[in-house]
Amino acid sequence: MLFYAHCDSSLWAAMTAASPAIDLLQREIADPDTQWSLGTFGAIAEFSRDPCEPVRLGQADHAVSAVTPRGGILVKSHPGNRPFASESITKTGWNQRIALCLPEDDCAMEGRNALTEIGPDREPLRAEDRDAVLFDLGFGALQADFCVRISDRDIITRLREHAGRDVFEPGNPAMAIILAANPQRVFISRLGRIEVYQTIPPPSGKSPEGPHTHVLPRLLKSGRTHAATEPVPPGWIPCAHIYPAHPVRDGMGEARPFDAVRHRSFQQLLASCGDPESLAIKRRVTSAVEAGEPPSELARGRHGRTSLRIALRQMMAEGRTSPALPAWLARFDGADADGSYDDAALHHNG
Repeated sequence: MLFYAHCDSSLWAAMTAASPAIDLLQREIADPDTQWSLGTFGAIAEFSRDPCEPVRLGQADHAVSAVTPRGGILVKSHPGNRPFASESITKTGWNQRIALCLPEDDCAMEGRNALTEIGPDREPLRAEDRDAVLFDLGFGALQADFCVRISDRDIITRLREHAGRDVFEPGNPAMAIILAANPQRVFISRLGRIEVYQTIPPPSGKSPEGPHTHVLPRLLKSGRTHAATEPVPPGWIPCAHIYPAHPVRDGMGEARPFDAVRHRSFQQLLASCGDPESLAIKRRVTSAVEAGEPPSELARGRHGRTSLRIALRQMMAEGRTSPALPAWLARFDGADADGSYDDAALHHNG
């Protein structure tokens, strides 16, 4: 966590003392280009919707929600919640996100380590799901519970026979029963829930567009709460994420013309609730390149190098024409310096 060693303590204190930004939640839930996720490293639910898709939006002083035929999300305003904006490198561009964090002592869920019947879901996003039964899959994560919701009485009876067992235990048929039944998935944290109504793709299949889940046992075993590439402040745990509309690609990851308004909007979020040192590095790099200076080591450490590379890629995306930019790109943005893009490790199947 040396990334924060040089942060301006007064700026960081001011940021973390701010009240939860319900206006941020309300703005983003209304934008169909905004995407959301909830979970842990190795198991997440993602929510997105199409601009023309039927949706029931809810906006109140304490929570926001969106429900479509394919899934739904509810995000609560929690007094301890702190939004933290950050960027990370990808193979050809960059990601941007806002982590909705709680203190480590406040974020803990049930942490069950075996298949457990919870009972009827009393807080569903749709009234018709109220009597269906929740089963916690028992992933044992800190900040989220991972459930399936089942109304078929035969499936409920069969799963009860395997309650108390690890769903990944060799010879345990519980996961095969669940996959064959294609139940709704309900992932829950202290900040809300995401429900997925679409079917589960086969292991060799591609995730469907819109709401879906990813469960990767190998990553779950790491016990990490988030990707190492995400610079969450020490002592804080991401309990949900917002992915505002990206300036150079759409929700399906397809390239689109650079959108200066969206880019400025997220850079303002970085300035108000991001890491000051990361922003300072980007500004130093931009100034040096625009001044025509030769490439130099303006940042150190993993996160510092990431900020430097993102600054260069954003200058290129904006169409800046500094004669020095190609030299900086050649020096610092060749092959992936860290050999890892683990913030995107979940987004390929499940």
